[in-house]
Amino acid sequence: MLEKPIDEYSIATMPIYVYEEILPDGAIGERFEWEASMNEDRLLTHPISGNPVRKVLTAPNIVKKHTPGSTRSKLDNKNLEAKGFTKYERDKLTGQYHRVAGKDGPSVIQKPV
Repeated sequence: MLEKPIDEYSIATMPIYVYEEILPDGAIGERFEWEASMNEDRLLTHPISGNPVRKVLTAPNIVKKHTPGSTRSKLDNKNLEAKGFTKYERDKLTGQYHRVAGKDGPSVIQKPV
């Protein structure tokens, strides 16, 4: 597969897109991967042949290393506070939000009347 040169800093930070070359007779040519920033314009022509290309939609590579238990522990008040976050929870009776984790911000937030 044809690949755009990858430097040591872009390996984990740049998305890799899959393209297909469209041959002059309309047939599908080479399928290749192309690494590019999300801010870059999409590739319009094959980098070697100059033929038009189209982006191929593929399933994302998502790591599924979470469980409901690990999610709960990551969102635990002590863990959030240790990471520098502030968490508020809504009081169902008064509608006020009370700080339950963190030290920054007001201890109570209420909707203006």
